Amino acid sequence: MTQRTLSELDLLLAVLPPRLRELLRAHPQRDALLEVVLDLGRLPEARFADHMEVLSAEPVSRADLDHVVARVGTFGKDNRAGIERTLHRISAIRNRLGTIIGLTCRVGRALFGTVDIVRDVIESGKSLLLLGRPGVGKTTLLREAARVLADELGKRVVIVDTSNEIAGDGDIPHPGIGRARRMQVPTPHEQHAVMIEAVENHMPEVIVIDEIGTEAEALAARTIAERGVQLIATAHGNTLDNLLRNPTLADLVGGVQAVTLSDEEARRRRTQKTVLERKAPPTFDVLIEIQERDRLAVYHNVAQVVDAFLRGVPLRPELRLRRPDGSVEVQRAAALPAAAPANGAAPPPPRRPQVLRIFPYAVNRSRLERAIRACQVPAYVVNSLEDANLVLTLKSQEKHQARRLHEAQARGVPLYVLRNNTVTQMVHFLQAVFDGEASSSQKEAALREAEAAIHEVLEEGHPVELSPQNTYLRRLQHQLAARYGLFTQSLGSEPERRVVIYPA
Repeated sequence: MTQRTLSELDLLLAVLPPRLRELLRAHPQRDALLEVVLDLGRLPEARFADHMEVLSAEPVSRADLDHVVARVGTFGKDNRAGIERTLHRISAIRNRLGTIIGLTCRVGRALFGTVDIVRDVIESGKSLLLLGRPGVGKTTLLREAARVLADELGKRVVIVDTSNEIAGDGDIPHPGIGRARRMQVPTPHEQHAVMIEAVENHMPEVIVIDEIGTEAEALAARTIAERGVQLIATAHGNTLDNLLRNPTLADLVGGVQAVTLSDEEARRRRTQKTVLERKAPPTFDVLIEIQERDRLAVYHNVAQVVDAFLRGVPLRPELRLRRPDGSVEVQRAAALPAAAPANGAAPPPPRRPQVLRIFPYAVNRSRLERAIRACQVPAYVVNSLEDANLVLTLKSQEKHQARRLHEAQARGVPLYVLRNNTVTQMVHFLQAVFDGEASSSQKEAALREAEAAIHEVLEEGHPVELSPQNTYLRRLQHQLAARYGLFTQSLGSEPERRVVIYPA
């Protein structure tokens, strides 16, 4: 498959200062140019795919910046401007007074043929979410998908173009989107409102959106999907794992919630009493991780994949590779476990025996036996991992990633962690496993508080201190924060001891 490139490079070079324009026009690698960087008082730079070059020994002056600004479109509140009917993007850096002191002039190119690697998915009518690091080709794939759906399949396609990256700057869209229509967004924080407006006013069959990044936009996407409109969008994040750890955007793939099981159900599933489950049906049916421009990981059933992931099953995507000759190689995914029930609950593992056989790793055996006698619970200590249906260890051992602990996890044996080697800690553990230390309402309140704090930490980047809780509830809060890759610490003395959640 041949890729035909439309690049209006000369239109971008025309806005640059004359001394830089002539240098780039004569450059042997001009067709591989990615962006030109102009920072006041520094040497101008040209960036290519594999290297960077200094363009001139003369620093960038105020006149150079003014020359460029006067020849491009108006800068929006996102500090981005463009050039009429092109895909080029000029981004500004301002000082505290709002004066422009730096410019990044990014080359925009429309590539034809990139969509063929996932054309079957796009034509299926299923909603599709694209993930990947910046510059890997997400927006290019969006643009090409919009053109194919509008021109070749004759569908009514509306693009919600927040920063004019999909359809270019100016009132007339770039020809790279074909017959698809484009709605511009006045300011980034209004994107969710324009998404809903597109559905209500223009009767689209397909809506294309770049960079879903807020809770309001995620909610708008769900509203659109529920109306039967096909969504093709990108979101902030590189992988499905990243998305699930982001409480703002996790709703795009169904969301994650902590569920407290009854004693009987927890024993039947052979899990702790509080587990993570999918909250709702996913907004998107298919998710694609763009790992490289010619290497994509495709998850065809997002609901099934998320359920499996929350049960600890490794992700198994379908890999699609574009070979140098343009042909596409598809490496099918391994079969996932059976789909979860419609309510999102994961199917339980085999029934756990009523008697708990505990293998203590670095835990004092005699103290553990004393705690079992004190609690009068159906449990006893075993000497080998093979005989155990639960492993008990210390936090210090978990940090060291001991081989025996890895072996237990590989066998699917549940692992519980104590903070220290005391009888009190062991009693709390046994009460939590068999009877629970707190009512369901207390657990739900503590986990809701932790979820809200996690959201604040990820959004604002500062630590959040939770309300004082008992040992059992603090452990649940620690585990929930760990799911999102955040660091936690318990501070204070009982009964005022509480969890603090820190940014990663």
